[in-house]
Amino acid sequence: MSDLNKLGLAEARDALRNGDTTSVELTQACLTAIEGADALNAYVHKTPEIALERAAAADARLKEGEAPAMCGLPIGVKDLFCTQGVDSQAASNILQGFKPEYESTVTQNLKDAGAVMLGKLNMDEFAMGSSNESSAYGAAVNPWKREGDDTQLTPGGSSGGSAAAVAADLCLAATGTDTGGSIRQPAAFTGTVGIKPTYGRCSRWGIVSYASSLDQAGPMTKSVRDAAIMLEAMAGHDAKDSTSADLAVPNFEALLTGDIRGKKVGIPREYRVDGMPDSVERLWNEGAEMLKAAGAEVVDISLPHTEYALPAYYVIAPAEASSNLARYDGVRYGQRSALDAGDGITEMYEKSRAAGFGPEVQRRIMIGTYVLSAGFYDAYYNRARKVRSLIKKDFEDAFAAGVDVILAPATPSAAFGLGEKASADPVEMYLMDIFTVTLNLAGLPGVALPVGTNSQGLPMGLQMIGKPWEEGDLLNTAYALEQSVGFVAKPQKWW
Repeated sequence: MSDLNKLGLAEARDALRNGDTTSVELTQACLTAIEGADALNAYVHKTPEIALERAAAADARLKEGEAPAMCGLPIGVKDLFCTQGVDSQAASNILQGFKPEYESTVTQNLKDAGAVMLGKLNMDEFAMGSSNESSAYGAAVNPWKREGDDTQLTPGGSSGGSAAAVAADLCLAATGTDTGGSIRQPAAFTGTVGIKPTYGRCSRWGIVSYASSLDQAGPMTKSVRDAAIMLEAMAGHDAKDSTSADLAVPNFEALLTGDIRGKKVGIPREYRVDGMPDSVERLWNEGAEMLKAAGAEVVDISLPHTEYALPAYYVIAPAEASSNLARYDGVRYGQRSALDAGDGITEMYEKSRAAGFGPEVQRRIMIGTYVLSAGFYDAYYNRARKVRSLIKKDFEDAFAAGVDVILAPATPSAAFGLGEKASADPVEMYLMDIFTVTLNLAGLPGVALPVGTNSQGLPMGLQMIGKPWEEGDLLNTAYALEQSVGFVAKPQKWW
């Protein structure tokens, strides 16, 4: 078989089972692709020795039979996940050289399932960003380009390296995390599939924290079926995470029937925002029509507090970040800067944090510290928490009225050029999260999938929002849409 790195998880799994290839061959194909793709800056810590060792072990396990679905499949791991003995830097200078002595629960689950780690993937620093430009490693680059234009584009953020690697076939799939859209937005920008599970479905233990009540890990893949396969391997109860749900993990792949007859799909009118490009509106309408043709009932719904989601998110997330990142002080965790004679502990904190954290992380820490301060706690943080409750209730009311799934855009535009928004008003960048943050505030599952291209040939995605713990139903509806859309476009290789 040629071009083994271009396979998806399901195809590669079947090829391994049929004896058409080996895990070592699959892994070597991905490692070769990675070596020729430095221009994308997707991989920031390559682990070829670990990959080949695990691939050989997977081949032995496959020969014995009864191996899990992920056994022998090469994947990339976002740099936010702690991986034993391998740099786990969260794309920040403050964690430079950190090699944990433990494995995150999610990556341990994947390792136990026989998955092969190819290396660590680029991301926004501490997962704070929508374009992967706040990374200490430099920006990851989208493998897609506008037709007739050589401008380098963002793969989205914060899981930009994961999205770029999957889209460019540098791995069969990758892990991501989603705090305000960091799986779904990059998936939409790169023509890939990304699912943010219900909060608590995947353990957060061993994942470097950004905002603890919002963070959730999930897979980034080449198809909905692949997302179902990988999510099952990643998920599960973990006693080390107090927010982990003690619920059985279904066989998500077995639930992909494509039959959505009788399902009720909600279209939230509040997501029709001013200035939304015609291409987004068109694909959204086409997606709704395809679901209708597949037997679903499409209804208009209202999520009245949507307009307050973004400001509430950008109060709550920085507040939690300022608390979580307080530990990186050069004493307990993180790099310590060199001190001058006469410097005390205050100067050490100041110098270490100023040198270790990038501008976006510093900005969010300061916002978070401000909204938690004595004079502003009630005015900002408490008010944002109340808005969060109202947003959650909006979704509960919609689902109580019989809606099974909600269909909405994933992003307000296609991928934009590197540098186009980063240097401007940061609020402009924050507005990229307008359709995605509501799910994190409500703790709901959401999946983004490609549904077409815009006039410049760039992929565009829609997202579906599901009921809590109903990822199987959500993925099945996404699978039905994926079958109707038939999206097969790939970026032309230029790197």
